[in-house]
Amino acid sequence: MQQVGVKCDPAPSKWAYRFERLMLTPLFRLVLRVFLPFLLVFFVAGVWLSNEDRRDQLRMIANDFKSSIQSRPEFMVNVMAIDGASTGIAEDILEIVPIDFPASSFDLDLDHIRERVAELPAVASATVRIRPGGIMQVTVTERDPAVLWRTREGLMLVDREGFVISVGRTRKLHAELPLIAGDGAENHVEEALSIYAAAGPLLPRVRGLVRMGERRWDLVLDRDQRILLPETGAVQALERVIALNQAQEMLARDLMVVDMRLDNRPTIRIAERAVEEWWRIRQLSYGNTRDK
Repeated sequence: MQQVGVKCDPAPSKWAYRFERLMLTPLFRLVLRVFLPFLLVFFVAGVWLSNEDRRDQLRMIANDFKSSIQSRPEFMVNVMAIDGASTGIAEDILEIVPIDFPASSFDLDLDHIRERVAELPAVASATVRIRPGGIMQVTVTERDPAVLWRTREGLMLVDREGFVISVGRTRKLHAELPLIAGDGAENHVEEALSIYAAAGPLLPRVRGLVRMGERRWDLVLDRDQRILLPETGAVQALERVIALNQAQEMLARDLMVVDMRLDNRPTIRIAERAVEEWWRIRQLSYGNTRDK
């Protein structure tokens, strides 16, 4: 029987009161709603993955899913297109980038391919990208040969920065390029081109520039004539020679060497036949004087 006169206490129990107070704490709510579920899921996943067979099965499912995505037609590359390269350079690119098409775009390391192409001596820069339609586009900017460098191994095509581009087969095929020779000549192409530009009226007679001792240039003319230029101020020294030649036709005479290495004392060396002729004329003049 229900006791009459006994009222129910509406106040919560001591534990319920403490729980309600804890629920008013933001940190406790964060732990209860976020960290506790996360730890529970992490514990269950750890127990499930502790079995090696389950791990292999999960790995296989992930690989199959990855392969199904990567092998979709929209991600496949079917051909490589090369722009801006000559026939020989294009063949070199195909040789150093051996890709079996079709290939997934996820399997292509475009940065590595670009670096390989840019390592070719004749390539100044390269870009690689995937175009719509499954085309890997390789765009190449080739180096322009500036001079022809004669070495012990043969002729080499060199650009303004001193990069050896390729082998030059014959001088006639590159007759428009200035000719340089000597050890270290490829490292001073800009200076050589400046000397050629300053040669002006002497250009029809210029045969080439020779780097001497990796320090300075000799300008070689036809008729075995040479202009020895200094280490510094080579262009100015050549301009002085041109001025003297225009005033006195110096290079039209039997000279072998015009030495401009000493700025304050330029010297000339005449040909041996001219020396012999000079001595012969002098002896004749001396003999005529004695007869008188």
